[in-house]
This record gives sequence, C-alpha cells and structure tokens, in this order.
Amino acid sequence: MRDEVTVHMNATPEAIWALVSDVTKIGSYSPETFEAEWLDGATGPAVGVRFRGHVKRNQKGPIYWSECFITECEENRLFTFGVGKAGKALNTWSYRLTPAGDGTDVTESFALTPNLAFKIYWALLGWARGKTNRNGMRTTLERIKAEVETPS
Repeated sequence: MRDEVTVHMNATPEAIWALVSDVTKIGSYSPETFEAEWLDGATGPAVGVRFRGHVKRNQKGPIYWSECFITECEENRLFTFGVGKAGKALNTWSYRLTPAGDGTDVTESFALTPNLAFKIYWALLGWARGKTNRNGMRTTLERIKAEVETPS
C-alpha cells in the first residue's frame, strides 16, 4: 500500500525545492492533479498549512477537490502532505531530496493509511492503482527534471 520512484536531477536541492514545495505549480507536473491552491491565507509551505488540489482521477475523471495538510517541511530536503482532513490522512505523499554526485536524487512516494477498507481495496485493485501511481510519480518527476535542467 505504498511505493516510491526516484529520479536523479542535475540541479541543486534549492532549485528543485522551489518547484516541489509550491503546490500552485503542481499542475505543470502531475498527470492527475491539474491545479492546487493554498488555503487559510497561506502563501507557502510549513507544517500544518492546508491546501487543496484539483484532481482528474486517472486523467479521465471523476474530477474533484482534495483537501491536504503539510506534515513535514524541511527546506531543500523533505516535503510531505496528507490527503484528507488534518490528522486524518487517507493517503500521504512525499518528496525527498538527497544530494548525489553532480545533482540531487528526488524521491516521490505515497503511502495509503493502513485500515481494513484500504487493505481490501489494495488486495483487489492495488495492482492497477499501484501502476497508475508509479507511472504518475515518474511522469511528475521527469517533468520537474526537464524544467530544472533547462538552461534559463
């Protein structure tokens, strides 16, 4: 009920952080979340800050808004948020930035909250959703890579 994808980027953690921690940019990278906005007057990331993402599930639908809350925020290193009401995440997404050689390894991951309903769902349909999530994470990271590696 979890997975991760890592892509090496020839860029600094600072350059990558500016993209992954600004939720208003996610629509440029994610194949499912096509826009997001900060809530409660927030303008940037911090633990406890809420935002919402506009999702087109499986790139087809349904289309809906998902409320999210930031659970970990270590500048240039780690950005993690839960999907759902604060303290009651259904799913947790994370970006981990690790300096490596000439750039940064960026790992995107997800973990479903372990409960009976998700265990049944994952046993029946996890193979399909897992593949979709893995492909989506790779697409997101490759799009970020293309942006941070393009000379300005």
